[in-house]
Amino acid sequence: MYTLHIANKNYSSWSLRPWVLMKELGIEFNEQLIVFGDEPTWQAYRRLSPSGKVPCLTDESTTVWDSLAIIEYLAERHEGVWPKDAKARAWARCAAAEMHSGFQSLRDICSMNVGLRIRMNAISEGLQKDVDRIDSLWSHGLQQFGGPFLAGDRFTAVDAFFAPVVYRVRTYGLKLSEGAAAYVERVLALGSMQQWEAESLAEPWRDTEHEDIAFTVGTLLADHRK
Repeated sequence: MYTLHIANKNYSSWSLRPWVLMKELGIEFNEQLIVFGDEPTWQAYRRLSPSGKVPCLTDESTTVWDSLAIIEYLAERHEGVWPKDAKARAWARCAAAEMHSGFQSLRDICSMNVGLRIRMNAISEGLQKDVDRIDSLWSHGLQQFGGPFLAGDRFTAVDAFFAPVVYRVRTYGLKLSEGAAAYVERVLALGSMQQWEAESLAEPWRDTEHEDIAFTVGTLLADHRK
């Protein structure tokens, strides 16, 4: 059976991607969580992942690191990771790759923190550009492939890649068009996302770096963590 090594669910957007995809597709795996700050993070993760980062998937003697590589590894072994339709599949891969390598302002300013609700002090030009692009991308996918998910009627890897953005939209109150906002609520309602959120809120750990980023960019409205 696969083992998926992840970090704190409240913060680790990269870990969420393969986790939520495997849950939604019914791919069985063992979960191994290594907490930020238990010891120097790179040293802890380096023992299992060549990059010293998570997520990392182990499959017997095979080690796969990086969320995109993990998803492609799974796609070779399981149906449904990418859309069956060739056009939808090409679009989904492009959108996922864009998320994997882009949207730096969103990453830097709106760090994932599932339990918080923040009122932003301001929306920078770079952040607004990222939000507008995400809105446009989601709207295009939903319209072109008929929804309710980004590349058609099933949750696939492209939805998994944007799952952390869904939490960021809610945490920071980012404004989207009606169709994109409805997609956010649809994804938040998934059983897998509900499980990830519940387990995030139950985590007792706090990582100073992640906390400081969230509190620097806006005013705390609520903290739903236990």
